[in-house]
Amino acid sequence: FVCLQGLRILAASYDKSALLWRLDDSVPKLTLTGHIRKVTAARFSSLPHQVVTGSADRTIRLWDLQRAACVQVVEVASYCSDLVCSENCIISGHFDSKIRVWDTRAVSCVQELPAQGKVTSLDLSADHRQLLSCCRDDCLQLVDLRRRSNDRMCFRAEGFKCGSDSTKAVISPDGCFLAAGSADGTVYVWNASTNNLETRLPDKHSSSISAVSWSLSGEYVVSVDKSRRAVLWSDI
Repeated sequence: FVCLQGLRILAASYDKSALLWRLDDSVPKLTLTGHIRKVTAARFSSLPHQVVTGSADRTIRLWDLQRAACVQVVEVASYCSDLVCSENCIISGHFDSKIRVWDTRAVSCVQELPAQGKVTSLDLSADHRQLLSCCRDDCLQLVDLRRRSNDRMCFRAEGFKCGSDSTKAVISPDGCFLAAGSADGTVYVWNASTNNLETRLPDKHSSSISAVSWSLSGEYVVSVDKSRRAVLWSDI
């Protein structure tokens, strides 16, 4: 898992650490250690000089980059597969089919949202109003975080199958589309408003797709499969 912010790159590693680079230096500036199992997610928080990591060890850790030190450990009850950060909150996805919302000021769980199965990934819209989750039951869910009822839409498609416990799905920069890769090597793109499948992008991958990502302009999508092949798509 890799996260980009300005001139910095943050990555989660299966060697139980998270690493921070500057774009102009190939040597990691910081290595954050403390988790006792693989790190599955790493994000820059809404606070300056702070990052958040999630792990298979069932903890979330908050790190102070200026001190290169862990400042808070949160026990989260289940394998944490992914997390996202918004102002004053962390949202984590778990293998117990739950999405948990944490208040970073008190570091307490303030809400649990049911998912359709093991959560493999989370993504926030650019305005932080919509939360996308991908689950092992081959369903994407889009939750409206502005409403107390947390209204949600489910997105499925014939042929779409979540290929691993870490399959990543994403929201387009304008919030209009959702994209995810399938076990059959096809990228699926849905319209976030109508719930309809917009397009399928087949024939370029020969193995299950692990992750997809939009360019900041929204013009391109890149997909990566388990055989380490990356494909850049245009004219989506």
